[in-house]
Amino acid sequence: MPTEAPPDLTHATPVALPPALLLLGPTASGKTASALALAQALPVEVISVDSALVYRDMDIGTAKPSAEERAVCPHHLIDVVSPEENYSAARFRADAIRLMGEIVARGNLPLLAGGTMLYFKALRDGLSDLPAADPELRRALDDEAAERGWPALHAELARLDPEAAARLEPGDAQRIQRALEIVRLTGRPLADSYAKKEGEPLPCRLLAIALAPSDRGALHARIEERFDAMLHAGLVDEVRQLRARYRLTPPMPSMRCVGYRQVWEYL
Repeated sequence: MPTEAPPDLTHATPVALPPALLLLGPTASGKTASALALAQALPVEVISVDSALVYRDMDIGTAKPSAEERAVCPHHLIDVVSPEENYSAARFRADAIRLMGEIVARGNLPLLAGGTMLYFKALRDGLSDLPAADPELRRALDDEAAERGWPALHAELARLDPEAAARLEPGDAQRIQRALEIVRLTGRPLADSYAKKEGEPLPCRLLAIALAPSDRGALHARIEERFDAMLHAGLVDEVRQLRARYRLTPPMPSMRCVGYRQVWEYL
């Protein structure tokens, strides 16, 4: 599974600020176990930095920490929205900043742990001057993708914004859709929109710990084992129950999560 390089989180921050630990790493690199080990030694509260753990009733396919694991120390930003809802990087940043302040006020140490690099980047750099999501345009792009395929829309993005397209895989539906949405709405390359930053300052200085397994083959094997375990634990039935309980469609961010997307296609 390709992973992005961890963002450089060593930017200058006033030393007077209280610290917050960042625990980054790819899928199956051991972030949960490491966070629990830190909780044995430090008065931490975990803030999840995971775009899938925010969804309620999506437990197996997200490898959500168990009740026993969550009892070791407080966990935040897990089970906060319905699978029918969107949860954006902007909302994550606002929630994380609020939680960091509350945790520090309780005399504890914020531990932000997860693998969603977009969220880490939003926290560190602030938010870009990007247009809000346009539901009508997104539906149109989904219709085009259903007819032509996402590689064709990736080729269109390459014509409109070669730099943005070069950073995306032809099958990366969610990011291709958002990139085309921005370019069509603004008439400008993504780099122009990302140039402007905004957002309130952080209440903590960020201290990063990156889990970077040197044996990629072993990491991939653990990912395969994890997915097999999810299937044995009932992932297919979990997706069936989600489809019965909620009004879900394949383009929704919750159903684009790795594992859920593949099971949806299977069903």
